[in-house]
Amino acid sequence: MARKGSGGSKVDPKLEKAIDDLVVKVKLGKKDEEGKPYSLTDVMKVIDRKLKLEAIKMKADDAGYGAAFEDDEPEDDDGT
Repeated sequence: MARKGSGGSKVDPKLEKAIDDLVVKVKLGKKDEEGKPYSLTDVMKVIDRKLKLEAIKMKADDAGYGAAFEDDEPEDDDGT
């Protein structure tokens, strides 16, 4: 996805809401579609998704993230 202006692209609000809903669901101890309680593995997968989403949001909000790719100056022979 291409960046548009400074500030970069934002995370889809539908994705953010879906992950937030999953977090609430597992925190409240609700049951899955089959009526079984969520396993520890399921809970950790949801928390991992939430952490990854937060990391992506931090990078998307950082105006300097990826700015080095826009640098068109050639490097010297010594690598600087």
